Parts: sequence; structure tokens; C-alpha cells
Amino acid sequence: AQRMQVLVSDLLTLSRLEGSPAPGQGDWIDSDELLQHVLQEARGLTQTIAQPPHVIEAESGRAFWVSGAKTELLSAMSNLLSNAVRYTPGGGRIRAGWRLHADGSGEFFVTDSGPGIAAEHLPRLTERFYRVDRSRSRETGGTGLGLAIVKHVAQRHGGRVDIQSELGQGSTFSISLPASRVRRQVA
Repeated sequence: AQRMQVLVSDLLTLSRLEGSPAPGQGDWIDSDELLQHVLQEARGLTQTIAQPPHVIEAESGRAFWVSGAKTELLSAMSNLLSNAVRYTPGGGRIRAGWRLHADGSGEFFVTDSGPGIAAEHLPRLTERFYRVDRSRSRETGGTGLGLAIVKHVAQRHGGRVDIQSELGQGSTFSISLPASRVRRQVA
């Protein structure tokens, strides 16, 4: 019953993302505030499901403002971090942070020391219900919709999702946002 409730919730989230207008430019959120929120969630999750817990680190960069729907951005960021916790063996390292690029764009990233993903799976990872290893679906508790939600949130904010991974070398998932959604903080 609980798995069905999570599945219905994720399907409703996807439906809402697809059926509503893209968020405007009005709301500006501190990138560090978003990061600290999702790091706290990830640290709680690793304490619950991993033995030994993961080492979860924030990569400190210069904080900046991000424009968009805060709940959507938190959902996407949280999905990436919780996937890293669920798929990286206990005791592994996970780094997350924001980067500001020279062209004014911004990027949230999560890098893990997990098992990595074979190249043939990478183009399909953001498809609904796609799983690299179907036998792990019950074990990890996911619905197969998390990365589809991340992709939709990124697109609604004018951005994209990038995935880099190599078997045995871990993975990096990132959400890139255009310069129009990023503003430097004045010191």
C-alpha cells in the first residue's frame, strides 16, 4: 500500500509538471539554502538505510540566486541526492553542490562513488519507469519516475539534465539552469 501511495504521488507530480505553465522569473532563492535543505534530507536517509552511512559532503562554491519554483527545484535536487544514497553502497562518498559558470549559467550536481552505469543505459535514464537493474526496484524503494521528474523540472526552468557515468567509477548527475535563471549575490 505504501509503495502504491508513493507511485501515485510521483505520477501526480509528473502530471502537474506537464500540465501547468513554466514558473516565472519572480521568485529568487539562495542556492546555498536549497543545497543545505537537500543535504540534510540525504544525511537523514543515509542514517536510516546504509551501514555504514555514506560520507555526504557539500562542495562549497560561491552562493548565488536561482529563479524558479522552490518546491520543484527542491524536489529535483532531492531526487538526485536520494538516488545517490540509494544506489551507492554504504560508506561511499557523495558530493553535491552548485557551480556558477563563466557564461552566467548555474549547475547543481551530485557525484557519487557508486557502481556506475553502463553507457548503453545513459540515454534512457530519464524515461518513465526505466530501470538499469529491474531486480533492484523493490530493494531501493523507488518508483522509476524520479529522473523523469528531475528532467521535467529542469526543462520547465529552461535547463537540462546531464548524466556522466562509467562502470566502476561512480556517476555525476547535474541540473543546468540558463543564465536568465541565475544571479550573482552581491557581497
